[in-house]
Amino acid sequence: MVQVFVTGGTGFIGSHVVRLLLQQGYTVKALVRSSSNLENLRGLAVELVTGDLNNPNLWQQMRDCQYLFHVAAHYSLWQKDRKLLYHHNVLGTRNVLESAQKAGIERTVYTSSVAAIGVGASGKVVDETHQSPPEKLVGDYKKSKFLAEQVAMQAAHGGQDVVVVNPSSPIGPLDIKPTPTGDIILRFLRRQMPAYVNTGLNFIDVRDVAWGHLLALKKGKSGDRYILGNQNLSLKQILEQLAQITGLPAPQRSVPAWLPLSVAWVDEKILAQLGKTPSVPLDGVRMAQQPMYYNTSKAVRELGLPQSPLTTALEDAVAWFIAQKYVSE
Repeated sequence: MVQVFVTGGTGFIGSHVVRLLLQQGYTVKALVRSSSNLENLRGLAVELVTGDLNNPNLWQQMRDCQYLFHVAAHYSLWQKDRKLLYHHNVLGTRNVLESAQKAGIERTVYTSSVAAIGVGASGKVVDETHQSPPEKLVGDYKKSKFLAEQVAMQAAHGGQDVVVVNPSSPIGPLDIKPTPTGDIILRFLRRQMPAYVNTGLNFIDVRDVAWGHLLALKKGKSGDRYILGNQNLSLKQILEQLAQITGLPAPQRSVPAWLPLSVAWVDEKILAQLGKTPSVPLDGVRMAQQPMYYNTSKAVRELGLPQSPLTTALEDAVAWFIAQKYVSE
């Protein structure tokens, strides 16, 4: 039995990676924080080890494992979380990779993000060869993921076996937080989206993302990155698909970009300073002004990344949110 070490196994992508590994006959040791919500791992035959990404003794918990999936990351678009983003995503990744090398891990799959790649000008579709200049990346989350990916690439160039995967916007069940994509679905279900912004994203079934991780372990090239995505859709198109699935009406009006930007600025720059909890992150609105469209053909061609229908992923996400009482009847 091959044992695998997984960080971030309680999260959306990580929990699907854990499930797939178990289905495929691997044994899994998952690193969790003492404060982690363990709901996504409930009932699974996983060995849980409590710890921290920045613990210098982390390698001791990895010693009996052959492979590592470093999925964990701190996600926040709030500017107040800037220091946490770099502490967990950049310094944490450096420590995890150094620990893996010290523990004799044979191969690591590092979960980056399309956020680290950046976007093409005016909604242009880009692939793994594209790199927006770091100063052009919107917000500290994207910058931290770029810097963390650089840490992984430097490790690979130094001889460590590290494959990088860059998921786009995953959709599906077990989105407990939820992610920004899940939040779109939830806002739609709760009738909290009277209008939409003219933007777009690349979407993929989260279970395909999990397969992309395992395929990267088996077929990926060390020092290469692979975009794990499927279909480029405008926000309007995804809302129309949700309308067809649920029977709820899709918003028909778009709002000019300056409107949510103004609301977010007031929220984060003024209300937050007065001790009130802001509702709209400024960096999130700034990101939405640029469509994030990607060419995913490299992962399909070289890894065999599945391209399951997004309709199924949306249907399953909707059903899960309703079953878990995220939406009141």
